[in-house]
Amino acid sequence: MHYVTSKGILSSQNGMNLYRGCSHGCIYCDSRSKCYHMAHDFEDIEVKENAIELLERALKHKRKKCMIGTGSMADPYIPLEMELGHVRKAMELMDFYGFGFTIITKSSRILRDLDLLRKIHEKTKCVVQMTLTTCDESLCRKLEPNVSTTKERFETLKVLRDVGIPTVVWLSPILPFLNDTPENVSGILDMCAEAKVYGVLCFGMGLTLREGNREYFYRQLDRLFPGLKETYLRLYGNRYVVYSPRNEELMELFHNTCEERGMVHDNNRIFSYLQEFPEDQELQLSLWDS
Repeated sequence: MHYVTSKGILSSQNGMNLYRGCSHGCIYCDSRSKCYHMAHDFEDIEVKENAIELLERALKHKRKKCMIGTGSMADPYIPLEMELGHVRKAMELMDFYGFGFTIITKSSRILRDLDLLRKIHEKTKCVVQMTLTTCDESLCRKLEPNVSTTKERFETLKVLRDVGIPTVVWLSPILPFLNDTPENVSGILDMCAEAKVYGVLCFGMGLTLREGNREYFYRQLDRLFPGLKETYLRLYGNRYVVYSPRNEELMELFHNTCEERGMVHDNNRIFSYLQEFPEDQELQLSLWDS
């Protein structure tokens, strides 16, 4: 861990990263890519020491309430969060100033802040986004070694369901020859349906590989699944998007199952939902009524 002083906290799309880097050890993580210009080891977490002060200043000066998001570049609930509490402090500001909140994580540690998630949602809107990759617990431990297992995430989704917090699941990534099976996709979607998630995001049955994360991913394949790297190199070379040979079949299964189970499966519709603030919805309804 190391500290930096930052000049800003919110992006133009109202997203923020309280930490840079991650200790979850997911073998496929795109955030390792060199294009993000991380000038430190990925596991050496960068902490923005003035993040909370910057966030409060930004929220105070925003002309219009909106949804604030976090978790796109680094999981907010790394073990370090339980020590520093930056995410919780940020959520307290959302609650105090009346902003909505959405967060992406793979960790059941989010339940520590269940009280704040509920308070925010009662006032405005709070959506938890959870990534599910495989319903095989032993495979999960290989692909995502230092984070909550799929079963633990599923239990977390059910707790959120029971207290009325809406959820969205990212079905990603699907790794060719590892978790690209109908049984895995169906198993994850069964969990989503039981947890009554709002929708499931999926950008195809595959993953992205670019400089930085590609090399790390291949080293982990060599370590965990000997011989599989050669198959990837032969089939995909240095492609950025790596689709499963079963992509078409599995995407059809995905869309059909979501439709049958009443889960939104249009990515654009889900992203619109995540960005919509309750006041915007009320304004649209009042304009329609007039």
